[in-house]
Amino acid sequence: MEQGELSLSEREFARIKARVYKVAGIALSDAKRTLVVSRLSKIVRALGLVSFDAYIDYLERSGSADDGQDFVNALTTNLTRFYREDHHFEHLRSYVGKLISERPRGTRLRIWSAGCSTGQEPYTIGLDLLSAFPDLKRWDFKILATDIDTAVIAKAALGVYPESELSGLSPERARLFEKSADGSIRIPAAARELVSFKPLNLIGAWPMKGPFDAIFCRNVAIYFDKPTQGEVFGRFSKMLAPEAFLYIGHSENLGSGGDGFRLVGKTIYQSRDKLNKRAA
Repeated sequence: MEQGELSLSEREFARIKARVYKVAGIALSDAKRTLVVSRLSKIVRALGLVSFDAYIDYLERSGSADDGQDFVNALTTNLTRFYREDHHFEHLRSYVGKLISERPRGTRLRIWSAGCSTGQEPYTIGLDLLSAFPDLKRWDFKILATDIDTAVIAKAALGVYPESELSGLSPERARLFEKSADGSIRIPAAARELVSFKPLNLIGAWPMKGPFDAIFCRNVAIYFDKPTQGEVFGRFSKMLAPEAFLYIGHSENLGSGGDGFRLVGKTIYQSRDKLNKRAA
């Protein structure tokens, strides 16, 4: 055990698992025990508390909203990169190209990156589509990017990353980014201004109306149990425009939430509902 870390009893671990499931839908496995100790010990110490039991008591009885958010932020996992699962972006380019050919210039186009982490996914969407279709600058084109972790949302909104993020990208894609003298890269303003970052708990209320032309929710549902996965995917189906697309992670499937979709490609699903039209 590292210095400053607290011991975690089975009872305390059960309480932590129950709370994060209740407030965020995250199903922690027993394999996450070490992670829980590592990430929460510093918070518990900073509050002047002596145990995880005391910490959960504090959250339940007198903790602020910020304290509750710190708890959730500490237990979320944020692994992402630019152009991750590239076949999704290839499909999106083809789909958006079709929409452009069918719709008049200036038409509304909405994409949602749900569980956007530090922003690489929504920025990839913006950079890639603007590069392929410069005329989108004249469209009513916006990308909503949401995550339950408020710390990563704040970081994502800056649009600044270490140059190492370009590793593995082709020279053509690397040129889409602005390089700074300090060794960082920046998302160009045209792509950055497309993206609105908002905190959102996927098991809570969704204030946006939709419909969306595409939803990306990749490697997020793996942290939910099957019932929660089915509920979230089912809600996505109601937020999509007719015959729009949902992109999920490589190890995920829709389970009980798949009734509103048909599989059209590797982890790519199309909305079956042609009556999903709602007000913008």
